[in-house]
Amino acid sequence: MTPSFSKTNYRLQSVSSGKMFEDTGWLLDAPNEDIPGLIRAVYENKQLHLKGPDFGIYTFADWLPVQRILKGSYAPVTYKSKGLARVLGLKNLWITFSGYWPEKGIEMSTCSFKETEAYSVCARMDGKSQQVLVVASAGNTARAFARVCSDNNIPLLLCVPEDNLDALWFNTPIADCVKLIASRSGGDYFDAIHLSSLACRLAHVYPEGGAKNVARRDGMGTTVLSAVTTIGKIPDYYFQSVGSGTGAIAAWEANLRFLEDGRFGRRKMKLMVSQNFPFHPIYDAWQARSREMLPFDNRIARKQVEEIDAKVLSNRKPPYALVGGLYDALTDTGGEVMIVHNKEGRLAAKLFLESEGIDIHPAAAVATASLMDAVKAGTVAGDALVLLNITGGGEQRFKRENKLHYLEPSLVFDIDPDEEEVYKKLEGLF
Repeated sequence: MTPSFSKTNYRLQSVSSGKMFEDTGWLLDAPNEDIPGLIRAVYENKQLHLKGPDFGIYTFADWLPVQRILKGSYAPVTYKSKGLARVLGLKNLWITFSGYWPEKGIEMSTCSFKETEAYSVCARMDGKSQQVLVVASAGNTARAFARVCSDNNIPLLLCVPEDNLDALWFNTPIADCVKLIASRSGGDYFDAIHLSSLACRLAHVYPEGGAKNVARRDGMGTTVLSAVTTIGKIPDYYFQSVGSGTGAIAAWEANLRFLEDGRFGRRKMKLMVSQNFPFHPIYDAWQARSREMLPFDNRIARKQVEEIDAKVLSNRKPPYALVGGLYDALTDTGGEVMIVHNKEGRLAAKLFLESEGIDIHPAAAVATASLMDAVKAGTVAGDALVLLNITGGGEQRFKRENKLHYLEPSLVFDIDPDEEEVYKKLEGLF
């Protein structure tokens, strides 16, 4: 039974200008502004009060821009580490886990924190529109949105690289309201984004918005909401791997809300984000202290993406430079960007399984490896309050325990598709 719920009261604010305005439905940008920047939700409730476990992720609804509750959600779980903490010599290591781990009280069927995005974004809708939501993804986000939209009868068009289709597995078949198209083998996440932008020119579809969608960021920010309300204070360090950096931006924004809340200290977590070598454009830009991303060859970038284990960390156009983006988040928190090789990530995943008792995604392994490196380098002291965001885990166990169903693409397009061909073929999908 779905708990009773009244929609969250909030307004939107331009990070660039500070101007406040009402959310008229699906705003992704501040109206009448020329400087590229994010918008933020400003909630009526300045202090966060949890609604309880029966609400799933919507226990954090005070700080989610939602109009309704959707069925099937879980909130991220935070616990104090014993095994990994002992190995690393950390006295105060806390882990926020999103995935499948029944013994911890969490059973995200897609095994990824991308569910936090999907349940927030889809609940921002009032449920009355029959227009088609468009989502571009390297894999995990597509799986999460497919599951949530299928379970709640929300029309959805997914755009995914053909090489990443093996990420679209499910324990039950996906409903017909969800359609999948792909960019041909050899393409990457950026090619899927391009395909989604073409689809959004059709009259009956609209973009999910990625990092620009306040619901996506605030959904991802529930990892920090879980951590701080469990620990009782804001951590010193926050470790997470990044592709777009949206999750790190969300963590920073959640931190700022806790400062305004006033009950959890005055600390800003130092953002410790990491990328998977050899694809690390965010690392390169940050090392140069450049607000703009550095130029790179797209053909070389595609080859680099083929080499990395953590395919989800493959965004060639992250929300880095715009006002309120990752550059500002790193600057404000005195953050760092690290790089992790595949071998290091694999060793970290093995260590996590042995010490904590659950398998983790390659992206989460990259974050774990970066924590190991920071401890070894002496960057993180043994008594520091550290938060490690495990953004996906339990997938291997889940696959052992369930029969899997795969979502097949309705259409596959060339990496540089003919635009008219795209429009013509998409018109007949829904």
